[in-house]
Order: sequence, then structure tokens, then C-alpha cells
Amino acid sequence: MGLLVFVRNLLLALCLFLVLGFLYYSVWKLHLLQWEDSKYDRLGFLLKLDSKLHYHLCLTLPINQLSSQGNELRPPELATKYANFSEGTCKPGHASALMTAIFPRFSKPAPMFLDDSFRMWARIQEFVPPFGIKGQDKLIRAILSVTKEYHLTPALDSLSCRRCIIVGNGGVLANKSLGSRIDDYDIVVRLNSAPVKGFEKDVGSKTTLRITYPEGAMQQPEQYERDSLFVLAGFKWQDFRWLKYIVYKERMSALDGFWKSVATRVPKEPPEIRILNPYFIQEAAFNLIGLPFNNGLMGRGNIPTLGSVAVTMALHGCDEVAVAGFGYDMSTPNAPLHYYETVRMAAIKESWTHNIQREKDFLRKLVKAHVITDLTSGI
Repeated sequence: MGLLVFVRNLLLALCLFLVLGFLYYSVWKLHLLQWEDSKYDRLGFLLKLDSKLHYHLCLTLPINQLSSQGNELRPPELATKYANFSEGTCKPGHASALMTAIFPRFSKPAPMFLDDSFRMWARIQEFVPPFGIKGQDKLIRAILSVTKEYHLTPALDSLSCRRCIIVGNGGVLANKSLGSRIDDYDIVVRLNSAPVKGFEKDVGSKTTLRITYPEGAMQQPEQYERDSLFVLAGFKWQDFRWLKYIVYKERMSALDGFWKSVATRVPKEPPEIRILNPYFIQEAAFNLIGLPFNNGLMGRGNIPTLGSVAVTMALHGCDEVAVAGFGYDMSTPNAPLHYYETVRMAAIKESWTHNIQREKDFLRKLVKAHVITDLTSGI
């Protein structure tokens, strides 16, 4: 009797297993068919990006995806407003509206810099640097208690529309005479130690934000621009400890964990120092570029370049976004790698941390859809 009950239960379990397996297989096949017919790629970007997209999107976006500074605009109103804007006039909400259209997962609200509410940001609490701040609470609190400023300048915060440009360090900037055009933007973002003095004709003279990590920071105090904000992009826990030394103007002891010498002083007062929201590093890496997740840890080929991180930040904080000095053309090995030195393109080697090709694919999507403007056509 017991054997019959066992056999019956075994058969029932087997039947249930087969039914569940069939349902799972059916759902999986249906998902594949839907994916094949989808108009989005594996990351969630719109597949068809043509030259007329930036105009048609204004007519087709859902109402809740078109907003400017919190004021929702209906698609026809937005289309009319953009159509009547003269060239060079800032278009409120333009970059985020187009970004949402080609990448529906895009969510605009994200502060540029960490403030004293950083512990409430669940999206960065669960990751260690560079993708979050796990384990860094004490250091960050100590830094923010002294800097006390968490926004842009009052003048920039008061603008109803902000035009931003990220100035890369590429040799493609050389001899383009774009300096005055770059200076015309409301916010000019520069990266690491890229110099301005002596190169004003090509790169401009204005610097609003200089984003860097310790190894990339200028080591000579006289190189820093007087009116710029110093912004740390923390890629490892040592970076936050370094910034604490800088902010408190403490004498530095030996700092391990850096791959080259770092600046021991930054000629900026604490209120001129910010911490970049690491959410932008996380979003650029995993959502926009599609780099390996690696359990949320820094690993081979899963760190976005500072340029892509800055672009991601600008998509959240600016109404219009442009870039200049982006792109490496490996077909011209004798071209200058950077605008400020004689090192040639041939010197670039495969990076252990970055995936340049995937980043290029990501940026090309933005350029093709007119989400960003590439002044030097290097992307």
C-alpha cells in the first residue's frame, strides 16, 4: 500500500514538473519572439535612429516623459516651442526628452553631487566604489560637514535652461579654433589635468567644473582655474580618504592604493569642492554602455571612462548637452592622442579597465539621435 502511494505521488510530481517545464519553455520562446520583433536593443535603446528622429520624437513622446524643470509639457506644445527656437537658443528639457525617447528606462532626477541626504540613496548604498558609497559613510560625512555646498553656483542654479559641454582631451580638438564656441556654453566641464592655458584658441578659457580622481588631478596649484569647482569622481575607497586630506588641508601620510603620485594640495576652499554622485558611474557602466556587472565590483573592462560618466551626469543636469574632443581614430596612428602633447594615437593600448568600443557605440547612439552634439565630429 505504501509503495503504491509513493509511486502515485512520484507520478504526480513528475507530471507537475513536466507541466511547469512546458509553461517555462513556452514563456521563454514567446519572450524570444517578442525580443526579435522588438524595436529596442538588448540594453533598451531604440534600434532605429535616423536623422529625423529628433523632430518626430517631440510629437510621439508620452506626456509624462516630456518635462522641463518639473513643468510638464504636452508633445505638440514642446514641438512648437522647439520649432520656433532660433539656432543657439537653449531648449528646456531637450536632452532628457530625446534621451527618454530612445531609452525609456532613463530617469532624469538624480543630483549632480552628493549632499547630506546621500545615505537615503538606495541605488548607491549597496555598491562599493566606484559604483556606490558602501563603506564610505564616515569619510563622506566628514567631507560634507566641511564643504557645506552641494549644488552648482547660485547663478547657474537659477537658470531656467542650461547648456553644457563636456570637453574631452582628444587630439581631435587641436587646430579647430573652437575656443569661443566652447566658452559660450553655460557650463563647461573639463576632465582630469587637461590644461587650458596656452590652448585657449582651441579649447576655450572657461571652466565651470573640473572632474577628476586623485591620480588625474593637477599637481601644480597654479594650474587650477580660479572660478571653477573641483569635483571628485571616487573610483576607489582611497579616493575619498585623499579628498578628506585635501578638504581638511591635512599633512598627507603615505597613501597606498594609487597607481601614480597624487596631488598633495588643491588650491580650492572647501565650499568650492564637490563629490560627484557615483550613481552616474553605475548608470553609465551597467545601464547605458552595458559593461560586465562583475557582482558590482571593479573588474576587467567594466569601468566607464570619465568622459562617458560626465556625459551621463550632464544628461541628468542639463537641458542641452554637447561634447568636444571625444573619440580615438585608430586608423590615423600618427595623429595626436591628446591636444596638449605630442604622443601619437599609435601609443594607445588596450585598456584593462575600459571598453572603448562599447563606449563609442553608446556615444554614437546619442549623437545619431541628436541627444548630444559633437562639435569635433570625433565620435
